[in-house]
Amino acid sequence: MSNREPEILMPSGAGAREAGEFVSQPAKLLRIAAMIRELLEEVRKSSPDEAGRKRLRAVYGKALAALKEGLSDDLQRELETLTIPLEGTPSESEIRLAQAQLVGWLEGLFHGIQAALWAQHMQARAQFDEMRRKGLAAGSPEGGAEERQGTGQYL
Repeated sequence: MSNREPEILMPSGAGAREAGEFVSQPAKLLRIAAMIRELLEEVRKSSPDEAGRKRLRAVYGKALAALKEGLSDDLQRELETLTIPLEGTPSESEIRLAQAQLVGWLEGLFHGIQAALWAQHMQARAQFDEMRRKGLAAGSPEGGAEERQGTGQYL
């Protein structure tokens, strides 16, 4: 796993998977995270019976599979190493732990995305400021680089 923050891969480049950490479907990840968080809250409030626990295990497995579709290979491997496999009929505590772990991982991923977006924003702003400084210095009177000289008879 690298120390870089995950990047958001825009839909136009979704086919070009490169090495590193990136998310190709951030909206999908947000929806799945919200669903998992709600399921976790429901498990905390109630005591699901055996059928309910089996259903929760199935939903958890499908959510993991759907999450992996929108992640780079690096993030998929990280998720696989950190998630708890639920087998048979899991207990309430196993379900709570697995879901809480997944919600925590997703929240960490979202924080990483926010940090990457902020860094990109700051880099773009610095580039814009640099271009502005160069533009003002090169050709406008505000930059002080050169005086305007008239080329026509009216100036």
